[in-house]
Amino acid sequence: MSENASETTPQITPEVVETHGFNTEEYERVLHALGREPNLVELGIFSVMWSEHCSYKSSRFHLKKLPTEAPWVICGPGENAGVIDIGDNQAAIFKMESHNHPSYIEPYQGAATGVGGILRDVFTMGARPMANLNALRFGRPDHPKMQHLVKGVVAGIGGYGNCVGVPTVGGETNFDPAYDGNILVNAMTVGIADQDKIFYSAATGVGNPIVYVGSKTGRDGIHGATMASADFGDDIEDKRPTVQVGDPFVEKLLIEACLELMATDAIVAIQDMGAAGLTSSSVEMATNGKTGIRLDMNAVPCREDGMTPYEMMLSESQERMLMVLKPGKEAMAEAIFTKWELDFAVIGEVTDTQHMVLEFDGKVVCDIPLGPLAEDAPEYERPFISREEYKTWAAVPALGDIPATTDIGADLLAMMASPALSSRRWIAEQYDSQVGADTLQTGGDAGVVRVHGTRKALAMSTDCTPRYCFADPYEGGKQAVAEAYRNLCAVGARPLAITNCLNFGNPQRPEIMAQLVGCLEGMGDACRALDFPIVSGNVSLYNESKATGGGSAILPTPAIGGVGILEDSSKMATMPFKAEDQAIVVIGGKQPFEIGTHIGQSVWLREIHSRKAGGAPVVNLARERAHGEFVRTLVDGGKVTAVHDLSDGGLAVALAEMAIASGIGANVHTMGAELLDAFAEDQGRYVLTFPWNDRESWAELESAARDAGITAEWIGLTGGTSIEWTNSEDAPVASIAIADLREAHDSFFRDWMEV
Repeated sequence: MSENASETTPQITPEVVETHGFNTEEYERVLHALGREPNLVELGIFSVMWSEHCSYKSSRFHLKKLPTEAPWVICGPGENAGVIDIGDNQAAIFKMESHNHPSYIEPYQGAATGVGGILRDVFTMGARPMANLNALRFGRPDHPKMQHLVKGVVAGIGGYGNCVGVPTVGGETNFDPAYDGNILVNAMTVGIADQDKIFYSAATGVGNPIVYVGSKTGRDGIHGATMASADFGDDIEDKRPTVQVGDPFVEKLLIEACLELMATDAIVAIQDMGAAGLTSSSVEMATNGKTGIRLDMNAVPCREDGMTPYEMMLSESQERMLMVLKPGKEAMAEAIFTKWELDFAVIGEVTDTQHMVLEFDGKVVCDIPLGPLAEDAPEYERPFISREEYKTWAAVPALGDIPATTDIGADLLAMMASPALSSRRWIAEQYDSQVGADTLQTGGDAGVVRVHGTRKALAMSTDCTPRYCFADPYEGGKQAVAEAYRNLCAVGARPLAITNCLNFGNPQRPEIMAQLVGCLEGMGDACRALDFPIVSGNVSLYNESKATGGGSAILPTPAIGGVGILEDSSKMATMPFKAEDQAIVVIGGKQPFEIGTHIGQSVWLREIHSRKAGGAPVVNLARERAHGEFVRTLVDGGKVTAVHDLSDGGLAVALAEMAIASGIGANVHTMGAELLDAFAEDQGRYVLTFPWNDRESWAELESAARDAGITAEWIGLTGGTSIEWTNSEDAPVASIAIADLREAHDSFFRDWMEV
């Protein structure tokens, strides 16, 4: 279609239909919905609304099976973000979303606008953002493009979050060749609102004015949602114009202006312009309110001359919001946005037609019934292979005989220096974690931020182990939820709810669909068993690349963002050892004298022996919950001085991290096979410390654990400047100086980034 072709009377050729992402059946549905051929504006609107990114057409059927309710859930999936009750008439509002494809194409702006978009999802509902987190996946460090991507993404996240004044308090960064051609950038925001000041997106009140606020509309990001719903080919550079450009300083003004207007009674409904921009925001508002919408496209503030309705509706320019106001409130609202130096324009009204009608230059250029755009959008039950068929397809080698190791200390040093486990300090130092002065903890199992002006704090964490999800999607889905639960319990927080970001490959491949279905089934079972509902989320499919140097599909990566509450933040637990001569205890060994036994899919097996073998560790959900509740009781009662969950790398890595963080060593007496004790990745386990001179405390802890049916094994004492490992006969097994561990831990990013 040439640039000067008429938008209202173009020839909609099969080529035009194909470039808009429709298959033959879907285009027939468009014709049936309209009763005629669409014009280009209408075709573009159907295209973005029916894209995978906006419609969830391949995942909706399965998402409906997830648990989303609990007594403390105020609003589950379906709005901009999830809302949970945290007491005192306050609510936590949070969500996680992806910006994967844009970040691979243009890492700085892709990551920055990902942060900006998720911030808007949260403050749209009336919350002041209190914290950001992220979950990042990159390819091989030696891939020629990877250093550029890592630097750009980290700079984009820091550049936007720091400037807008919201602390980044947690996250995760992993590397695997499966992400060589398609990195993942998932961003999460948590905010706080008064429960009687929560805003929703349903446009109601026929005749009520619809207003546009924020930045002007440009030509950046057009067809961004469509681009995010397709895999990569060799035309990646051609897609650069689909990446949005953000301005965090405007976002900060927008936050303050919106919150100021929200303090009045002017707003009926509000929606941010995210994926698909003005199209999705207006369609969702009218659909949720069961009304219609009429927009005057000549009134839309534009920053470029000659913009067409097609461009205005599909633009994904950043820092924009759409509102429905009460009649007569326009002047007051305009004064607020003018004060904050933001655009304000009345661009339409709510109608009773249940149609989207767009007018331009006095003519109707779009008239679409809203039902087919949203609620009646295509929904597919795509075929997927069975669990047994998946095992055959995945062809994960059996674990077989566990390789021997001659030096646990050398293995631990190599692991701590690996990209899998190395210090992320180089990344964290680029994020402002302290702005707002309410951050209580970063760098531990969960970020913890005080609820301003109260004793309460929210704990938050992002978690997923994609190698487990590939080996066994069901167990991997369970484990992602369980680890988020464990990380919150480790700081003493009561887990409340989760958000998710479901990153998978092409759902039209039955093996990929099996990954999605399996992970969702595991997640659902874990959420039900742990009373840990899903209140918001995002689905990102077609994360595949056929581009030169890229791989195929990513590993299945259902990232979980967990949120929990500490009623008294002064009782928060932290990871570092606190003093010498404190007892070290492992909670949750399989049974006495079996601290850990699962080596399959472990970091040790991959990093030391270059093997990707064995099954994912099984998560016993009843034990996971019992262990978490037991640890929280210990933390709340002031019984323990340090807590750390056991995850990647097992006990040896957990002890190393606690020692590095404190500068205090440990003398560890193992109970069984030293290799398994050191590096096994059995689930549901914690390591904690308490003063050893208080023998009554140990007797009390041991008795309480026994009564709860929980294994609590004393394994040694803190002290010294190294980790000393002895076997069951008190013979030395390993001795690793903390200074050597710290050097190994710091070496990867320091050397890779030459800092």
